Amino acid sequence: MNGLRAVIVCLVIACTAVVSPAAAVTPTWSALPVPPAASPVTVSDVAARGPDEAWATGYEHAADGLRPMLYRWDGTAWGRDASFPGAGEAGRLGKVQFVGDEAWIFHQRGEAGEILRRSAGEWSAVPLPRTLWTYQDFTAVPGAAWVVGEDDTGLKVLHHDGSGWTTQPTPDGVLFLMGITARTATDAWAWADTSTGTTVLRWDGTVWRDADVPLPPNSNVHTILLEPSGRITIGGSQYTDGVARTYLMTRKGHAWRITYPPLGDTHTEGMVRGPDGALWLPVRSDRAFQSKYARVDGTRTTFSYGAERANAIDVRPREMTRAGLSLMSFGTVEIYGSQPNPMSERLGG
Repeated sequence: MNGLRAVIVCLVIACTAVVSPAAAVTPTWSALPVPPAASPVTVSDVAARGPDEAWATGYEHAADGLRPMLYRWDGTAWGRDASFPGAGEAGRLGKVQFVGDEAWIFHQRGEAGEILRRSAGEWSAVPLPRTLWTYQDFTAVPGAAWVVGEDDTGLKVLHHDGSGWTTQPTPDGVLFLMGITARTATDAWAWADTSTGTTVLRWDGTVWRDADVPLPPNSNVHTILLEPSGRITIGGSQYTDGVARTYLMTRKGHAWRITYPPLGDTHTEGMVRGPDGALWLPVRSDRAFQSKYARVDGTRTTFSYGAERANAIDVRPREMTRAGLSLMSFGTVEIYGSQPNPMSERLGG
């Protein structure tokens, strides 16, 4: 009997030895080389279609002014792309969206705005119907695209239905749209500054309405994540006695649930849903030579650090994206004696 017990124990240990190393491996952040730009640079967005295609946008400070900055990840390395219309002209690049097989990127070309579309390896441009003073945000899905901003007559919501542009009205009292996102052509969400505070709006295919989201008092909204499952996550800040603290609101079904993870006053614009099902976002690091990321999974929040960078005095990932089974970030790093230049890191993959 003792011999049989010993055999069973040995089998259990052997099985554990086979299974647990893979399960016990904790992926770490690694630095991805990025070709330099004319520093200092500003990063606008990063988005991935999968592990073999990602785009990062922003602008660099050339000797004669701002220039659009575009990088492409091909599954192996980041490379600079200067093949799009207006690449050598004054301007900047904004949000990246994937529409079917195409990549769409907002481009402010001089004072005018347009949408760059990349199809079958070739770029084309869709000009906006009017020039705005400010271009606040952009989103696109199959069959629809929106650009929000302002001109001398006030707030403008420009809508493209696949064939042409129209200007959409918003509810009374809306002063400014701070951001917009969409799941489908008939399901778009925006967060707005109104005469009574911050409000979330929803487009139902016919009209923009107040979405009746019970935001915390004295709060704002940084971002809204619309997921294919129907889940919605809102990130923002609430102000109490002049102090800001980050909040997250999640809706799955019809009820909203609010939490206050230990993130201080972190801006949640770069928040994404990771391949592990948790929320990930870059946070202010307490180490000058390393970036820092937060992982929020229900009521549990943990933190991890990026790769150590010699002589760095500020490592600041700004945007994150899911790339297949890995996470990628894109931002800036400032090395002692230089100005901010692009940086990127990857977790897993």
